[in-house]
Amino acid sequence: MSELSRFPFIAGVARAFAGRVASFHRSASAIARTRADNLKWTPDLLRQLEWRRFEELCVAYYQALGFVTKIDGVGADGGVDIVLRMAPAELPATLARCKAWDAYRVGTKAVKELRVSANAARTPDAVLLTAGRFTQEALDLAGKEKIEMIDGAGLLKKIAALPPEKSTALLKFATSGDFLTPTCPRCSIKMASRRSTKGGRPFWGCTNYPRCKQTIFASAPG
Repeated sequence: MSELSRFPFIAGVARAFAGRVASFHRSASAIARTRADNLKWTPDLLRQLEWRRFEELCVAYYQALGFVTKIDGVGADGGVDIVLRMAPAELPATLARCKAWDAYRVGTKAVKELRVSANAARTPDAVLLTAGRFTQEALDLAGKEKIEMIDGAGLLKKIAALPPEKSTALLKFATSGDFLTPTCPRCSIKMASRRSTKGGRPFWGCTNYPRCKQTIFASAPG
């Protein structure tokens, strides 16, 4: 029996994203070194997850809690929206938005955008998740807008509060395959590490270039 088949909520996420993710391999030794240091949940591990894997993890977490989830949004720059419903279906839905790791703290813009999206979707409850941290201004605004804020440390506490078998399953899911290389938001394929011609700044570029000019600039954890 495979690991995914033992945990239906993980298998559901894997199937949902399977058609969107193409295989691309980084250096096997680099991934092996990273995985060797990630045998348990840590803040550093959460920060290392590429943006799509972090979003998939958030989906899987809520499924582990018993929510029925629906993905809405493209992710990467603007985050992805997850519509959360708990039976019975008549209950109001919750809108969750994921923001992957960034060297900068998530500010008020993300809070304002989530409130607009939640109002448009007629979902009174909203939650903003990030692998990093929030500014104090964002936390203050979220309190006024009645938006739940879950930073990286908070998410790790919530995962730790799950039954051990579910927490372990989430860890194995999050660190399976290439969880380091960002996925192109437009083409849904793994990107390639490159450097700008001016200044040599490192960034991730789509392997479909020049047909796709999508880029994601690398940001060092801080």
